[in-house]
Amino acid sequence: MENIILLLKAVEKFCWFWSIYFKKKLYTYLSTGLLTYIDMKIVLQRVSEASVLVNNERVGAIGHGLMLLVGVHEDDTEEQMQWLADKTLKLRVFDDDEGKMNLSVQNVGGEILVVPQFTLYGDYEQGNRPSYFEAAGPDKAEKLYEEMISYFKQHSDLNIENGRFGAYMDVQLRNDGPVTLVMER
Repeated sequence: MENIILLLKAVEKFCWFWSIYFKKKLYTYLSTGLLTYIDMKIVLQRVSEASVLVNNERVGAIGHGLMLLVGVHEDDTEEQMQWLADKTLKLRVFDDDEGKMNLSVQNVGGEILVVPQFTLYGDYEQGNRPSYFEAAGPDKAEKLYEEMISYFKQHSDLNIENGRFGAYMDVQLRNDGPVTLVMER
């Protein structure tokens, strides 16, 4: 009898996990009217400076520009990455001479620091320890992350710096504004 109770509890937890996952997907579908999901995430911050250290070694640093925390979802595609990269290059988040946000990072000759951040997909709804079942696996995530860096370098003349995928990083930044946007596609 105890084994049956344990089995039923395990089935209940398994079903709850998948019901939450599919509810999120269904909500996205119903709210957007699209069969595609809003998955890839970028936290964009306008900075006066930012840097990444790995084992006390500076692996990337920028001055005035944008720092991007990039999360890759298990369903993400190269098209989503390209759309977000294009949007980042054209997004008018820098002040013009009148103090209005009318200029892009390209207009001001800024720099971009791209940092991998799988914890953007932390699901905290159940319990107190986040789960990351929606985050892409390391192979896929690293591939799209590296493609994003290449895309920025090919489609702009800006200095593009990056963190190190899979490493424990010390990220330092000085917010400018602050201006912070969460971008999804």
